[in-house]
Amino acid sequence: MNQDDRAEARPIRLVVNGESRCGTTEPRVHLADFLRGELKLTGTHVGCEHGVCGACTVLVDGHSARACLMLAVQAEDCRVETIEGLAGKDGTPHALQAAFHELHALQCGYCTPGILMSLVELLRDHPDPDEAAVRDVLSGHLCRCTGYQNIVAAALRAARRLREGQVDGRIA
Repeated sequence: MNQDDRAEARPIRLVVNGESRCGTTEPRVHLADFLRGELKLTGTHVGCEHGVCGACTVLVDGHSARACLMLAVQAEDCRVETIEGLAGKDGTPHALQAAFHELHALQCGYCTPGILMSLVELLRDHPDPDEAAVRDVLSGHLCRCTGYQNIVAAALRAARRLREGQVDGRIA
């Protein structure tokens, strides 16, 4: 490939966590790298770079997506939700974040942002999930620190609180 065949960086616009954002990226840059490098939103983690571990999961137009597999230019004019937008503007944790904290559902925390974003989608679409539904969502995430039991318990606690109106599920 010669110099003329290379695509040059171009501006893109998207809405991230409810805020219109612009940046410049080459067409080959993944969404995860764009979020972390260009927009300085480092909560989205990159683990395997193959879409297997789920650490990079974000919501794109309300649906979970692996940010390591999606190109940033594909997110043009999309709504992207990351872990940074999960808590309230005043810092109040989302129901899932609170339940994870209460039930010690994380250890090192590397996989947690992706897990939380997938669970936000689950609880939005299925407000009364059973353990099997939660475990099905978690099957798309690799966590090397926990046995998943506390993650499941936290998801079910958050679902109950959201159903009962005890908390505000901001993104959900």
